[in-house]
Amino acid sequence: MADSVTRRQFVAAAGAGGLGLAYGSNSKLAVLGGEPVRKAPFPGWPVVGSPEENGLMEVLRSGKWFRGYGDVVNRFEQKYAQLTGAKHCLATASGTAALFTSLNALDVGPGDEVIVPPYTFIATINVVLLQHAIPIFVDTDIETFQMDVTKVEPAITERTAAIIPVHLGGAAVNMDTLMAIAQKHKIPVIEDACQAHLGEWRGKKVGTLGATGCFSFQASKNLNSGEGGAVLTNNDELAEKAYAFHNNGRGKGVGGYTFSYRAQGSNERMTEFQAALLLAQMTRLEEQAKLREQNAAYLTQMLNEIPGIQVAKTYSGCTRNAYHLFMFRYRKEAFADAPLQSFLKALRAEGIPCSAGYSPLNKEPFIKNVLNSKGYRRIYPEKLLNEWEERNQCPMNDRLCQEAVWLTQTMLLGTRQDMEQIAAAVRKIQANAADLRSV
Repeated sequence: MADSVTRRQFVAAAGAGGLGLAYGSNSKLAVLGGEPVRKAPFPGWPVVGSPEENGLMEVLRSGKWFRGYGDVVNRFEQKYAQLTGAKHCLATASGTAALFTSLNALDVGPGDEVIVPPYTFIATINVVLLQHAIPIFVDTDIETFQMDVTKVEPAITERTAAIIPVHLGGAAVNMDTLMAIAQKHKIPVIEDACQAHLGEWRGKKVGTLGATGCFSFQASKNLNSGEGGAVLTNNDELAEKAYAFHNNGRGKGVGGYTFSYRAQGSNERMTEFQAALLLAQMTRLEEQAKLREQNAAYLTQMLNEIPGIQVAKTYSGCTRNAYHLFMFRYRKEAFADAPLQSFLKALRAEGIPCSAGYSPLNKEPFIKNVLNSKGYRRIYPEKLLNEWEERNQCPMNDRLCQEAVWLTQTMLLGTRQDMEQIAAAVRKIQANAADLRSV
C-alpha cells in the first residue's frame, strides 16, 4: 500500500462513508496490526544551518560570552523589540525567568493574589509561589482553550496584585475584555506569551498590550535557543526595574558595569551564545509562521468535517495565531464512546504523534502543600487558606483535560499531504471506532 493518501482519495473515501477506498481492502487500525496511514517522520526541530554556526563561532572566538562584555544580547533585544513593536525588550535566561522578573518589577509578593489560568505550563504558577503569593485560578473557555476572561472580575479581591493571562498554543486571550477589567480595577497584566511568538490581537503583537509580556525560547518553542526568554514593556520605569532584578539588583549604570545596587535581584541573564542562536533563528521565523498558518487552516478545514472533532476556536480579535500547538477536542460519543487514551494510542500507531496536553493545575497536590507550609500560614489568614480549594474549582477546565488533543508546531511545518494524512488517520479511527474498545 502507498505510504500516503492523496487529497482526491481522502475526499472520495470520506464521501463514501469510510476509508476503504483510500486504504484498499485493509482498513484495520494500525494499533491492532493494520497498515499505518503514515510511516515517514514529521519535520525535525530545530532547523539549523550556517547562520547558527557562524553566530556561535563569532561569540566563541570573541571570548565575550557574558552579556556584560559582549553586544550580541543587546542586538537581539533591539531586533526583538523592533519585531514586536515594543519600546523595551529584556532578554532573560528562560521564559520562567521572564515571568519571575516581571512579578518582581511589579512588586508582587507575600500577601498578594495573582489570577492565573488552570490550563498552562507549571511555570506560570511556580513564579507566583516563588513570590509567596497565592495563585487564584479562573476557569477555561472550553471552545478556545484560553482563560475565560468573563470570569476574571468575580475572582478579584483587595489582595489581587496581577493577572497573568496565557496566550495558549499561540492564540490570544480575549484581551479587549481582560484589559478593560484590569484598567477598571487598576491591576497590572503580565502577558504570558511564551507560546505565542508573532501572535497578534487586533494587529498588535501579543506581549505588548499588558504592563509586561513574557516569551520563552526553550527548545520546543517556535523561536528556539534551547533555553531563553524575554520581557517586553512600553514602560520606562518597569524596564529599568526588570533590568536591575535580572542582573542581581544592578542597574545599567553609566559608562559601563557598576557595583551599585538599586534593589534585590537574581541572575536571570541570557548568554551571548543564546542570543546568537536567536538572531539566526529569527531569519526563518516569519516564513515558518506563514507555513504553520497555511497548514493549520487546511487541517482545520478537513478536521471540521469529522463528527466529534472540534478544533480550538479563536476570538475575533485574534488576528494572528502563532500555532505553537494545534489543538482540538475529542468527543468520545462520536467514536463509539472509546476513551481519549485509546484514541491517542490509535492515532500514534497510525504515524501521527499526539498528546493529551495539560492536566488540571488547580488540582496539583503540591500547591495545597505549599499553601499549608509554615511560611504561608504565617502570611495569610487561616480562613483564606482553608477556603482556597473550594474557591478554585474549574469545571470547564476539568472537562477540557478529558477531551484535549495536541499536535506540535513542527508537524505544521510539513506539506499539505502531511495534513491530509493527519485527517485521514482520524477518519480511519472513526470508521473503526468500535474496535477502539479493545485497544
